[in-house]
Amino acid sequence: MSSASPERRSATVEDLLAIPEEERFHEIIDGELVRKAMPSPRHGAAQAELAAEIAGAYGLRSRGRGPGGWIFATEVEVLLEAPQVYRPDVAGWRRERLPRWPDESPIALRPDWVCEILSPSNKQNDLFKKLRTYQRCRVPHTWILDPEAEALVVHRWTPEGCLIVLTADGHERIRAEPFEAVELSVRGLLAGDEGEQGA
Repeated sequence: MSSASPERRSATVEDLLAIPEEERFHEIIDGELVRKAMPSPRHGAAQAELAAEIAGAYGLRSRGRGPGGWIFATEVEVLLEAPQVYRPDVAGWRRERLPRWPDESPIALRPDWVCEILSPSNKQNDLFKKLRTYQRCRVPHTWILDPEAEALVVHRWTPEGCLIVLTADGHERIRAEPFEAVELSVRGLLAGDEGEQGA
């Protein structure tokens, strides 16, 4: 007579917070505590460039480059729903919903926009598990930036599912929701050489 294997216990926020802060580069995905891979130079450069470009136009210190009205963070812990706690590569909240940073972590208010930057080790989670959760939790806009393919895919939340509203490759300049006020270079967001575009 075989005994049933014990059910795996879902990881909790308490499990996540028990990891020392300087070592806590983890997410809870579908109840599993998952350590995010260290970003490659290409991934890290794209993350820094994207944050600088978007925050430079829409962030607290937009200095007239764009309309402002948002706050942004990279790699901040966000509680979307139990048991999902993610660290989006870049996340943004409209100022009317989040006027200042809360003291607690993870942040319990869902973002208005997230961007996940793909790397070989996280691609499956970002394209499937996390995208499904963002849809379920009604995150209005999700960007998927792929440094390897030099591509950007922009999703908008709808009750029927995530609607792809824009796909662009590295040669294109775009106005992508929710940041249509500023024209962006896809290659520039990927920290590539815009001069290669001939634009």
